[in-house]
Amino acid sequence: MYKAAVMGDWDSIYGFGALGLSTVVEDGSDPERAAEKLSKLAEQKYAVVYLTEPLAARIPETVERMRALSMPAVILIPGISGNTGEGMKGVSRSVEQAVGSDILFGNS
Repeated sequence: MYKAAVMGDWDSIYGFGALGLSTVVEDGSDPERAAEKLSKLAEQKYAVVYLTEPLAARIPETVERMRALSMPAVILIPGISGNTGEGMKGVSRSVEQAVGSDILFGNS
C-alpha cells in the first residue's frame, strides 16, 4: 500500500498526522538535510508528499528532480506564514502539461 506524507515546519504540518499522513518535521534551516529527507520519502515508496511552499523554496533543485519521477507526486501547500502562490502555479503547470493549454486561468 502506498503512503502519503507531509513535510515542513512543525506549526504548518502537525495537524496532518490526525488525518493519517506521515509527518516529517523540517524547517529548511539546513537545505541539504531537507533534500535528503525528501529523497528518502521517495525511496520509501511514498506516493504523495505534501511540501510546504517555504520549504520547497529552500530546496528547488530537489523538488524539480522529484517532479520528474513518477512517484512521489510532490504537492506544494501553504505554510503557517501564508500562501506564496507557488502551489497553485505548480497545479496550473501540471494541468497545462496534461491537456496542452491553460484551462484553469486562461493565460495561454
